[in-house]
Amino acid sequence: MLCFLKYNTNFFHCIQFQNLLAEKVEQLMEWSSRRSVVRMNGDKFRRFVKAPPRNYSVIVMFTALQPQRQCSVCRQANEEYQVLANSWRYSSAFSNKLFFTIVDYDEGADVFQQLNMNSAPTFMHFPPKGKPKRADTFDLQRIGFAAEQLAKWIADRTDVHIRVFRPPNYSGTIALALLVSLVGGLLYLRRNNLEFIYNKTGWAMAALCVVFAMTSGQMWNHIRGPPYAHKNPQNGQVSYIHGSSQAQFVAESHIILLLNAAITMGMVLLNEAATSKGDVGKRRSKFFSVLGQIMAVVMKTCKYTNAYLKIHSFKMHVHLF
Repeated sequence: MLCFLKYNTNFFHCIQFQNLLAEKVEQLMEWSSRRSVVRMNGDKFRRFVKAPPRNYSVIVMFTALQPQRQCSVCRQANEEYQVLANSWRYSSAFSNKLFFTIVDYDEGADVFQQLNMNSAPTFMHFPPKGKPKRADTFDLQRIGFAAEQLAKWIADRTDVHIRVFRPPNYSGTIALALLVSLVGGLLYLRRNNLEFIYNKTGWAMAALCVVFAMTSGQMWNHIRGPPYAHKNPQNGQVSYIHGSSQAQFVAESHIILLLNAAITMGMVLLNEAATSKGDVGKRRSKFFSVLGQIMAVVMKTCKYTNAYLKIHSFKMHVHLF
């Protein structure tokens, strides 16, 4: 008799467990059919993400999108997150094994406190069983928040492969067409005098612009899609220099570009000072010499300082060139 009662009790709990799981999955599927990213507050997070039973993975973006938070990085990351979630929602592989959710600080501050989270945005994966591991937190500072990078991380954690589909963006095509039209119009207007094409100074300036862009890490930014800067949500302090040598912010690239340009300008002034002739040229040469040295030395020192901020073991030397 006792065995029969125990069997009935276990059977009842099993049925209750299955019904609860089916109810949670059905609710998440209904929300996902309306929006690719499900918004959650504290109660929904604890019920659908933390509490068992679960047979599905959940990707959660912790963010602060309200205007008063002034988190521009959060808005940029949210756009990429929406692209990724839409790619999953409207793909043929879409299933109830993976859901995309979002928790805003102003709607779920208790969740941030529960997870001891003090920065945003943050992406986390909550597996079907067990607690999230260290690898279940996306390394946004090192990898960036591009949808393609998020898709690779999700594939590594869940074995769910998402092909990212971006909405068509014609801004690049329009810009290229305008540039070609502008160059073509200029050549047409100057068709009787094309000596400017052989201007060495113009070509040198164009080459330097390309060099400055490449040496400042613009290509890395294009590939990784890092945030422009990082704002600490606790004290509001904005960081423009990334603390790791394995990553950078977009603002950091702009700073390096300006420093390289200033150093180059200083060297050009020193060269002009050395080649100036005549009384007027000598007076100009003194001014160019002093200004060139100041620009080259000060800006080079700033570059060394930036390197020290990123690599704390970096040793600053006395020589500057």
